[in-house]
Amino acid sequence: MKSSSFTDSLTPEGRSRLLIEAITDYAVYMLDPNGIVLTWNPGAERFEGYSADEIVGRNFSCLYTKDDLAADVPRRALEAAAANGTFETEGWRVRRDGSRFWAYVIFNPIHAPDGKLIGF
Repeated sequence: MKSSSFTDSLTPEGRSRLLIEAITDYAVYMLDPNGIVLTWNPGAERFEGYSADEIVGRNFSCLYTKDDLAADVPRRALEAAAANGTFETEGWRVRRDGSRFWAYVIFNPIHAPDGKLIGF
């Protein structure tokens, strides 16, 4: 017989959220199709320096260098992910305090059951 536990009482969505919130060694966040931050885990806060309250609702392009912004890298990354099913890259990113760090990033598109792109 299976024993009852806290996680047994959670919905699948609740278990998924609990898992994402427990990840502190990786930045995991969801973007809408236009790059607006929808979710932000503790790992993202640790690496990027923004709390969820500070970043949710903003465009993720604020994490890019001025040179990458001038080259339209954030938009092109999302377009490549949408077109190819994934996009992997590495490069400099900018923390809330303006310091830079080297990041390896993977963008995966998320689709609704009808196939419509709903985010990354």
